[in-house]
Amino acid sequence: MIFIFSCQNEVINPDQSYSFFVAGHTYGQPWIDHIGLYPPFQQKFDLINTRNASLGFLTGDIVKKGTEKNWNEVDSVLTYLDAKVFYIVGNHDLTDRELFENRYGSTYFSFEKHKDLFIILDPNMDHWNISGMQLDFLKETLMNTADTRNIFVFFHQLLWWDKNNKYQFVRMNSMEGRADTINFWDEIIPLFKEIKKPVAMFAGDMGAVNWSDSYTYDFDSILNITFIGSGMGNEDSDNFIIAHVSDSGCVDYELIALNGDDIHALGKLEDYQLPTEYPIKKEWLNYGD
Repeated sequence: MIFIFSCQNEVINPDQSYSFFVAGHTYGQPWIDHIGLYPPFQQKFDLINTRNASLGFLTGDIVKKGTEKNWNEVDSVLTYLDAKVFYIVGNHDLTDRELFENRYGSTYFSFEKHKDLFIILDPNMDHWNISGMQLDFLKETLMNTADTRNIFVFFHQLLWWDKNNKYQFVRMNSMEGRADTINFWDEIIPLFKEIKKPVAMFAGDMGAVNWSDSYTYDFDSILNITFIGSGMGNEDSDNFIIAHVSDSGCVDYELIALNGDDIHALGKLEDYQLPTEYPIKKEWLNYGD
């Protein structure tokens, strides 16, 4: 259940440990219109509350279509959680970008909690690129990290995937909107590498269909960056993640299974091994969910 990717020795305050959850593709199955969020996920709200999660991050495809009705339903069911929940937009959430921004504000922003920096990004703005004003925002945010312990970054798409790198066989739900080349490895990753802080990046476009993996994990020791993807909807290995941050900055991850009685049925997140081939053909790359 536990993996420690960073552990600063400085103790901020012995009672300032905290937890947060990360859940991807929470509208669930593409072929069903649920009220609110994916029911198996909603059934874990009591668990999330007992874990004392103070923050929550829905990493995109929160709703099947961005309508007033759907957003009202999501807002309503989330009142059962004690955590403050943040929306990270996916392609489905932005069928009406103006509506989303009028309700919730900017789709990229940052905040701090106990010397940990949280950054929310929106790759939908430029075909999976972080560019323009959003890139300026990111650079400015990372300039002020001298006293930061951990950096947590959230976006919908698996930006670290590339057809020619070690993540090429990780199967996501969709490549909708992706440019042939994106600036993640050439321009974004160097920004994080330069500041030499422990970083964890979370994506949520996984697990909705049978050609998509339900989660992925990799710690790159050279970059000091952990890449985590997770999602739900396929009814097989549906999952979400709870991160526990100690008062000294240690981060432990708990992989929560939605199906069955054993919430740890999927094992330890850090035991995941990157695939070295496709279990099926590449037709999944053209799917639009």
